[in-house]
Amino acid sequence: MQAPAPERPIDGGMATEALLAHVLVNKYADHLPLYRQAQIFARQGVTLDRSTLCNWVGRACWWLAPLHELVLSTVLSSPKVFADDTTLPVLDPGRGRTKTGRLWCYAVDNRPWCGPGHPAAAYVYSEDRKGEHPQTHLRGFRGLLQVDGYAGFGRLVGKAADNGPQLAFCWAHVRRKFYDIHVATKSSLAEEALRRIAALYEIEDDIRGMPAENRRQERQQRSRPLVEAMHPG
Repeated sequence: MQAPAPERPIDGGMATEALLAHVLVNKYADHLPLYRQAQIFARQGVTLDRSTLCNWVGRACWWLAPLHELVLSTVLSSPKVFADDTTLPVLDPGRGRTKTGRLWCYAVDNRPWCGPGHPAAAYVYSEDRKGEHPQTHLRGFRGLLQVDGYAGFGRLVGKAADNGPQLAFCWAHVRRKFYDIHVATKSSLAEEALRRIAALYEIEDDIRGMPAENRRQERQQRSRPLVEAMHPG
């Protein structure tokens, strides 16, 4: 009689959870491609084809899908969410080069404001930057959404009912444009804009950690006049 073999995360495979975690962390956290990992294993006398590692990664992602869904739903259950996207080079088989994909990040971090919950970030991949992607990801979200000026986020408000998300825009993205102009042209107008934005940042440093209502009052009294002074007369 022989006892049944213990279950493995890979059907018919010998890879343990620890080995799968090792491969995933190397690939996604340390940016070590699978073909390089195969070379490293080979130097240690372990023959692992890259296609085998690819199958492992795919199976591990299947196991981790519920965890990803839980993280994303937890983030989107927050009353305030940060959203942004970034480019991502993606292999384009058969063409001998890469194409540009997108990673959409949805994050929450209330620590600087003594808010509830734990910080978390969830990522969703798409092949392009069409506005339909954030609309799909954020379907049902009701709260404050802090974003840049990308029009795809603006459509969320236009298509939503009265209880849809409310957009809050990011001063860091505003400042970036003025900074680029000042570096390129030494514009005095851009320099003045940077000084005024810096004054807003100083106020935020002063009120960080205060309760939400106190911060709102401080912003109304100190920040609002500075912002209104930026509008053309």
